[in-house]
Amino acid sequence: MDTIIVLLNRDLRVHDHPALAAACARARRVVPLFVADPALPPRRRAGFLADALLDLRASLRRRGGELILRRGDPVAETMRLVDEVGAQAVWVSADVTRYARRRERRLAAECARRRLDFRTFPGVTVIPADALRPDGGDHYRVFTPYWRAWSVEQRRPIVPPPPVVRVPEGLDPGVLSLPKAEPYGVLRGGETEGRRRMTLWLRHCLDTYAETKDDLAGETTSRLSPYLHFGCLSPLELANAGAASEEFVRRLCWRDFHHQVTRAFPEIDRREYRPRGRRWNDDKDVVAAWREGRTGMPIVDAAMRQLAAEGWLHDRARLIAAAYLTRCLGVDWRIGAEHFAEHLLDADVAVNCGSWQWVAGTGNDTRPRRAFNPVRQAKRFDPDGEYVRRYVPEVGHLPRTLVHEPWKTGVIRHYPRPITLDWDPVDQDLRDD
Repeated sequence: MDTIIVLLNRDLRVHDHPALAAACARARRVVPLFVADPALPPRRRAGFLADALLDLRASLRRRGGELILRRGDPVAETMRLVDEVGAQAVWVSADVTRYARRRERRLAAECARRRLDFRTFPGVTVIPADALRPDGGDHYRVFTPYWRAWSVEQRRPIVPPPPVVRVPEGLDPGVLSLPKAEPYGVLRGGETEGRRRMTLWLRHCLDTYAETKDDLAGETTSRLSPYLHFGCLSPLELANAGAASEEFVRRLCWRDFHHQVTRAFPEIDRREYRPRGRRWNDDKDVVAAWREGRTGMPIVDAAMRQLAAEGWLHDRARLIAAAYLTRCLGVDWRIGAEHFAEHLLDADVAVNCGSWQWVAGTGNDTRPRRAFNPVRQAKRFDPDGEYVRRYVPEVGHLPRTLVHEPWKTGVIRHYPRPITLDWDPVDQDLRDD
């Protein structure tokens, strides 16, 4: 085959990239293409995405190649490039969202019309989203049986980066065309940065992950999720490298679990997976207080302020903030999921919306009506109040016995009382095991 276009999306790397590696092994010329789709704005992730694209371009150039950048409808722009370079094939990494599946169907139809070879490859998840199916169903609805099947599933081999990438001569590489945005968050994008962070974390933190994973104040979690979201890191490579920690690998399995659910239920971002017929609280003032981190519940406000400032949240903080909004305040999970999607650098549709529905009791939780007590969660996972003091200075002067319950001291200047204290005194862990 003479020329293959590899259309990139959430696979912005050269290491363990099955589509890119196969194309370079098969074709004389390979055109790595990224199309910025105006219908899918990167929101606050524009800076991270720009870093990732520029880093990928540099990596390809070191191999004699180039990253071709275009803006517009991805199918139309891909076909325009097909005509320009005389390509015989379009290859992509398979994804599961409603947007991605629609794009793949359109690409497949257009390639069939033009008699081009269209193929999808793995790489977005550890195990392909369609690889595991329970008896009598098209996907796993509960995590634990999925984990058992996932753990013993044969994995594909890691693919080395192509040593050489040859692109057609005279091809306009295009310029980076993303909405201008100030640098946002505490993480910089790109495969180079992602692999540096991965190496350091595996070396220094993996062995203690099981003991420290729920420490809100600690800095021991990997913070690699944005790099997985944009495909700057291979989830398979990370799972293999982190195999010594079952707890860490389990988190990657959760990511795969949400992807296989989303493949079967692509409207996970808009419709309830398991409708409960619940009437949601539509109080706009309540929603605004939650978004702005002024609910009067320090552990929740700390999480929301960290989210706004850093573009990242510890998994436990996400669960607490989401549970408080949906279970204590009774607000529709879709409102919370949209806010997270706006601010998180790793705002993956499958994981973000799947997790929100799980917490709200409309998703894959086997105990959807489990009780939730934010104070007990705070005392358990931030026992000294270090995390709260970092982001809620209004209560920073309080001792550890009161920092999570400032209302017990009377009125605190410049800090509100909790919007609601309507929770069940029984507290259960917010995880499905």
